[in-house]
Amino acid sequence: MGPLRVGLAGMGTVGQGVLDILERQAALVARRAGRPIVVTRVASRRRRDDVDIGAATFSLNPLELVAADDVDVVVELMGGTDTALDLIASAIAAGRPVVTANKAVMARHGNDLLATAQAGGVPVLFEASVAGAIPIIGSLRHGLAANAVTSVAGIINGTSNFILSAMTAGADFSAALAEAQRLGYAEADPTFDVEGIDAAHKLTILAALAFEMPFAFAAVHCEGITRITPEDLRSAARLGYAIKHLGIARQTPAGVELRVHPTLIPKEHMMAHVNGVMNAVLVRGDAAGDTLYCGPGAGSLPTASAVVADLIELARGGVPVHTRSEPVPAVLPIAACSSAYYLRIPSLDRPGVFARLATLLGEHAISIASVEQRGEEVHAVEGRAWVPVAIITDRVQEHVMDAALAALAALPDVVGAIVRMRVEEFTHD
Repeated sequence: MGPLRVGLAGMGTVGQGVLDILERQAALVARRAGRPIVVTRVASRRRRDDVDIGAATFSLNPLELVAADDVDVVVELMGGTDTALDLIASAIAAGRPVVTANKAVMARHGNDLLATAQAGGVPVLFEASVAGAIPIIGSLRHGLAANAVTSVAGIINGTSNFILSAMTAGADFSAALAEAQRLGYAEADPTFDVEGIDAAHKLTILAALAFEMPFAFAAVHCEGITRITPEDLRSAARLGYAIKHLGIARQTPAGVELRVHPTLIPKEHMMAHVNGVMNAVLVRGDAAGDTLYCGPGAGSLPTASAVVADLIELARGGVPVHTRSEPVPAVLPIAACSSAYYLRIPSLDRPGVFARLATLLGEHAISIASVEQRGEEVHAVEGRAWVPVAIITDRVQEHVMDAALAALAALPDVVGAIVRMRVEEFTHD
């Protein structure tokens, strides 16, 4: 059998990683794929004389890869959405298999792309679009194929996890972000990472595969990490929790929850100890139970490793099947989702305040699981002393908590903005 001939679009860090692996591990890749995998063409929107592309032909027009007679598969690693979408759609229309790491394109346009690919029998593989070197998509498609998956939850953005890990160690947000940028973990404009958009793209893909539902990026509730303070991290730690930025997809009798947000998780849970740029994904299946996947979530070689794994699967003749459940499950609005909550309430330092807070929560049918009131941590506002009261509640629907917070904010005892974060014990589905 002849080699699998690759047309590579994109010469950034991941593209360079793919070139490196395919050259350095050529014999191993050929053995596992059953035939050699060679890059015959490389395309990029700008020339990179510092990148060795070997004997491959170079072009400034990625769309030329689609019509080239020496390309069997198009590998899209350009990033962005417009040109990348055009390339992927054109390749599918031409019957050319596609491997991509582009989570934004798949999350936003995956429904149309995969429908066209399915109709034409064109393989589209996107393992590298989620969680870097962790083979989570392959696990959902193959290893857990006999399971009805009820939930997928995890740390799926390495930049946010690096920043929160640094803040837990004592850095403030600005310093942690600057260090992430210095090390190349964060872009000059970190918005997609720190505001949760990147994680929402990845969660969209995971939920679509786990629950056999359409890609539903617009329905994902998304919050970032920019409002987390060192005070919250310390308070959570004293209550027995770590704060992580999680993506959570969960099937409930009422519908599917899709949410990305900062989350308190118990210190004893394995995911609480996943730090730095590492990613971790916890999958709950009806037969396998809980399985945890952990590994590097970003970087040149981890992501390139996933791209090459897709190429090996394609070379072996593997063609992914994209199925859909019927009826399509509804996505719940965040107001209908249930969670336990962490509240940090700036309250006047005087007798009876906590009793009034607890009474008001009780009037909204919200039970308190634990509380911390540090009398030694006294602050002042307009000449009045106040202390932070930290509360962990039992599970309640979001709209109930919204109403309770509005009532709490109206109390004369409450002298500032109330911090609210969700708590995940990983015991409910």
